[in-house]
This record gives sequence, C-alpha cells and structure tokens, in this order.
Amino acid sequence: MKYPKLRELKEAIISLFSKPYTSSYPKGDFKPFAGYRGKPVVDEDNCVGCETCANVCPPNAITYIDDAETGIRTITRDYGQCIFCGQCEEHCITGKGVKLSDEIFDLACTDRSQVVEKQERELLICDNCNAIITTKDHMKFIHEKLGPLAYSSILNLNMLNERLKLAGTGDTEVKVRDELKRKDSFSVLCPNCNRQLQLKTLE
Repeated sequence: MKYPKLRELKEAIISLFSKPYTSSYPKGDFKPFAGYRGKPVVDEDNCVGCETCANVCPPNAITYIDDAETGIRTITRDYGQCIFCGQCEEHCITGKGVKLSDEIFDLACTDRSQVVEKQERELLICDNCNAIITTKDHMKFIHEKLGPLAYSSILNLNMLNERLKLAGTGDTEVKVRDELKRKDSFSVLCPNCNRQLQLKTLE
C-alpha cells in the first residue's frame, strides 16, 4: 500500500479548513470581475441589422433570414450556442449595436426556445429585380456616416427623399421590367441593376 506524500496530505488538510475559491452562485450573490463577458445585449436603437455579427460569429449562434415578400430581415440569436467570445461586439459597425454585459445568463433550462432572441429590420429592395440590397437602417447609417458625400449616390438621395417626403415615393405597385430605362436612375436599384443602367446610358 502506497502512503500519500506529506506535501499532498498537508494541502488536503489546508483545503479542508480554507474558504472556497468559487462563489456560492446561485445560492449567493455573484459580483462579476472586470472584463467579465456575460450575455450579449442588443441595443435596438443602434443595431442596424447589417449581418456583420452573424458573419463573424464562430459557433453560428447568430443567423438571419431575409423575406423579400414581406420586406423583413429576421435576426435570430441563440445563446445556447453562444460561446461569449465577444466577436459580435468587436466587429459591430456602429460600435453600439451589441455589448457584452456583466449579466449572468443562466443557460440551464428545459426549453431551448427560452434562450433564443429575435429581432426584425425592414429591408431595402431593388425596384427592378427585387433583389435584397440591405436593411433601411443600415443604409441610413451609411448615409449619416458619409455626410455630404452620400449625396453623390442616387440610392442615398432616395433614402433622404423617403425621410423628408420631398417627392412621391412610388406607393403604387412596382412591376419588374425587362429593360431598364433612363428614368430608372432615380429608382432604388441594387448594384447589378445600377451597373446595367450606367452601361446602357453610356451607349
């Protein structure tokens, strides 16, 4: 029979009468330390739905679905898959859209839907081919970021017109056309349709 080493026996006795290093959560209070990475919290006023966080999320805990018919982008955040790495916060284009809080997020539950959050953003859709460009909030953010430079783009002018209501915004139903016209340069067009229009204008 091998006897324990005296050093190990000493450590066992000291540990027996020492205070625990871990907290008594959830029975007691837990005070997060500096830099604690808790539940990512979305700021609805600053999240533009640009899908950047979904692209950099390592476990694919953030996904999105675009519905061109309803014009809505649905962003799903599954905290059951989240590894709390902080990539969503680091790469957020607004710098305020999502922040890792010091909130303790208990993932122990019997229903996984309890740890899933969803948010919706209105899409900006091409008037010609119905392609999805981005979200309207994203385009407004770009417009504000560029300042006066944004007015060089017809797309940004359309966004400004929609906000200020300077002219009709085309409330009538938009029909997909076989061929772009010169007047379509003042419509909301995706990059592909805008390129086709510019090439045709130069002919």
